[in-house]
Amino acid sequence: MSGKPVKSGNRNAEVREKERALVPALAERPAPQQQAKSHQALDRGVRATMARLSGGVSVHSFIGAWSDWAFHLIEAPGRQLQLIEHAQLNALRLIAHATRIDAEDPPPFKPKSYDHRFNHPDWQKPPFRMWQQGFLAVQDWWDHATDHLRGLRPEDADRVRFMARQALDTVSPSNFPMLNPEIIAATVASGGRNLTEGASHFARDMVKTLTQSHDPAPEGFRVGQDLACTPGTVVFRNDLFELIQYAPQTDKVVAEPVLIVPAWIMKYYILDLSPHNSMVNYLVGQGFTVFMISWCNPTAAQADLSLEDYRRTGVMTALEAVNQIVPDRKVHAVGYCLGGTMLAIAAATMARDQDDRLASITLMAAQVDFAEAGELMLFVDESQVAFLEDMMWDQGYLDRPQMARTFSAIRSEDLIWTRAVRRYLLGEDDLPTDMGVWVADTTRMPAQMHSQYLRGLFLENRLTAGRFAVEGRVIALKDLAAPMFVVATETDHIAPWKSVYKTQLFTDCDLTFVLTSGGHNSGIVNEPGNPRSHFRLSHRAAGALYVGPDDWPARAHSRQGSWWPAWKDWLECHSNGLVLPPAPGAPDRGLPPLDAAPGTYVFQT
Repeated sequence: MSGKPVKSGNRNAEVREKERALVPALAERPAPQQQAKSHQALDRGVRATMARLSGGVSVHSFIGAWSDWAFHLIEAPGRQLQLIEHAQLNALRLIAHATRIDAEDPPPFKPKSYDHRFNHPDWQKPPFRMWQQGFLAVQDWWDHATDHLRGLRPEDADRVRFMARQALDTVSPSNFPMLNPEIIAATVASGGRNLTEGASHFARDMVKTLTQSHDPAPEGFRVGQDLACTPGTVVFRNDLFELIQYAPQTDKVVAEPVLIVPAWIMKYYILDLSPHNSMVNYLVGQGFTVFMISWCNPTAAQADLSLEDYRRTGVMTALEAVNQIVPDRKVHAVGYCLGGTMLAIAAATMARDQDDRLASITLMAAQVDFAEAGELMLFVDESQVAFLEDMMWDQGYLDRPQMARTFSAIRSEDLIWTRAVRRYLLGEDDLPTDMGVWVADTTRMPAQMHSQYLRGLFLENRLTAGRFAVEGRVIALKDLAAPMFVVATETDHIAPWKSVYKTQLFTDCDLTFVLTSGGHNSGIVNEPGNPRSHFRLSHRAAGALYVGPDDWPARAHSRQGSWWPAWKDWLECHSNGLVLPPAPGAPDRGLPPLDAAPGTYVFQT
C-alpha cells in the first residue's frame, strides 16, 4: 500500500474539528419533545379539518358501527330469515292495502308520533297514500333490521339505526315536489310562486350559513324589550357571568331568595321569555326575590375556562353575592339543563365541606347520571370526543351551530326535513315565536370546559361512579341533605326522563319528583293556563326505599295544568315566612347596582 502514513494525532484533530462543525447543526435541531408536539399539532390540525367537514361527527365511529352490525348479521342466519320474512310480510300488507284502498281502510303503517311530514289530508288519497305507505314499510323493515342482536354492541345497533333513518329521510316522498300532494296543491294554487319564494329563502339561508350572519330579531321579539324584559338590575359582574337581581312585584317577599343557574349552552332568557310565559316573572309575581346568572358568550381567548371555573368563579361566586345582598338567609338554588348538573356538583361539594347555605335544590331537565343519556350518546365515544376536542383545540370553542346540527339530527324528520319542505318548497316563511328567537340566539362553549364535561361526565360518568373530584377530593350526591325538587319532561330527547329520574337512585334526601308534559324546553316553559299541560308528582321521604321508573307512574297520579304552582307551593313550604323586599345590590358591601336587566352579556354574539 503506497502513500505516507497518517499520524494519529492529526487524525484525532480532524475528528474533533468535524465534531465542532456538527455542534451548531445539532443545537439547531428541536428537542425530541418539541418534535413530538409539532407532530401532534399536525395530526390535530388534520383531524380538526375533518371534524369541520363532518360537522364534528367521527366517521370512524360510524364505519365501526356498520362493520359490527354487518358481521354479526352474517353470523345470524336466523335473523336473516326473520328479516326476509318481515320484508315479505310488509310487501303482502302493502299489496292487500292497495287492492282495497278506500277512505275508511286503516293504513298498515303509521308515521312516528313526532313525524309530521304526512299530516296533510291528501296523503290519504291515491296514489300518494301508497307512496307514503311504501316509504313507511321500508322504514319499518330497517327498524327491525337494526334491532339489537346477540353479541352486537347496543350502541352500534343504535348508531346503525340512526344512520339508516338519516339515509331514508333523504328519499322520503315528502321531499319531492312531484310526489308530495301538499306541494302540488300549493304550486297549482299560487301558479308556482311557492317555488320562487322557496328558492329565495334557500339562497338567503345559504348566504347566512356561509357568512355565519344572523337576522335581527323580528319586531315584537326584541331582547330587553319584548323578551328578557322582567325588570331588574345587574348587581355583580366578572369575566364569566353577570348576576341579575329582579325587582320585587309584591309588598313583601319570601324570606329565602332564589338563585337560578341556567345552562351555559344557551342564553339565560329561556327562563324569561315573554311576560306571559316567563318563569322569572311568575316567581317574582308570587313574591320571591329572584337572582339569575347570565353567562358570558366565550370567545377563543377564553378557551382555557374549565368546569371548575364555572363552579367556583360562577356558581359559588354568585351564591356569595346573593348572601351579601340577602344576608343571614339560606338560598333556594335552581339549575336548568347543564346548569342543573353544575348545581348538583356545587351542592355536593358544599355538603362535603359542611356548607349549609342552601335551603333547597331544584333541578330542571338536568342529569347527574349519563349511563342512559338517550340519543345524544350516539355522538359520544372516544373517537367522537377526540374529534370534537381537536376541532375545539383549533378554534378555541364549540360553536352553537355545530351543537344545533346534532340536536336537529336526532329529530331530523321534524326539525330538518319538515321545516325544509315548508320553507323551500311551500315557500312559507318561519313564523316568529319567542322560543324560536331564543333558539336562533346562539352561544359557544369553551374548549377545555366542554372537553372535561364530555369526558368526565358523559363518557366516564364519574359523578355517580364516585370518581368526580373537586379540589382534589371526591364528592358524592349521597351527602346532599337539602330537600330536592326534580323535574323531567315526557318527550325530552336531550335529557330523557328516565335518566333524570335516576337522581333518586343516587340521593337519600327528601325529594319531590315531577314528570311534566312537553320536551326539553317546552316542558320547563310550561306556564299556568296552558290547556294541554299535565304532570305527575310524587314525594320520597329522606331515606325511603327506591322505586324504579317503570313502577313509578302507577304511584303518581296525573294532574292537569302547569307544574309551576306545585313548585311554588313546595318552595314556600321550605321557606320561613315573608319579609320586606331587599334593595337592589349591596353598595356598602361592594355590590352597587351596575346596569338595568337584562345586562350586557346577553347581547354578546
